[in-house]
Amino acid sequence: MAKVHRLISVVLRVAAAAAAAAAAIIMVTSHETTSLFGLELEAKYSHIPSFIFFVVAFAVACVYSLLVVLVPPGSAASRLVVMTDVLMGMVLTGAVAASGAIAEVGRNGNSHAGWLPICDQVHGYCTHVMGALIAGFVALILYFLIIMYSLHVVADPMCPCH
Repeated sequence: MAKVHRLISVVLRVAAAAAAAAAAIIMVTSHETTSLFGLELEAKYSHIPSFIFFVVAFAVACVYSLLVVLVPPGSAASRLVVMTDVLMGMVLTGAVAASGAIAEVGRNGNSHAGWLPICDQVHGYCTHVMGALIAGFVALILYFLIIMYSLHVVADPMCPCH
């Protein structure tokens, strides 16, 4: 039974690492330049602090997920991993929320603040950002499953794997 628990954990973590890497890579490659009223407008992820936070958070999550696979189940560090998983989930939630809020303003603007939407001018950029947010949300769901599964395994008194 312990091997099954280990296999499920490894599969979830590798899938989460892949989704996190995809989210970071898609966001990093979001770049578009367009001309508007004779002015050149450049849209890059690195111009927006929330998107930089998104890239860093998901890159860290990818590396963390792959490193945690090396932690032996049942060790003292495995309980620390559960706590760190929760922290990583909170950081990823913040990254998706912050980037999602900025993406919403970019797509629809804010009439109360007088901010115009930019996605009509830089459609490819907005599509890349949306793809990154979708991949980030998939990674976030996988992290939620990892947390729930890890808590189940650690708290289950019948499981010989801890």
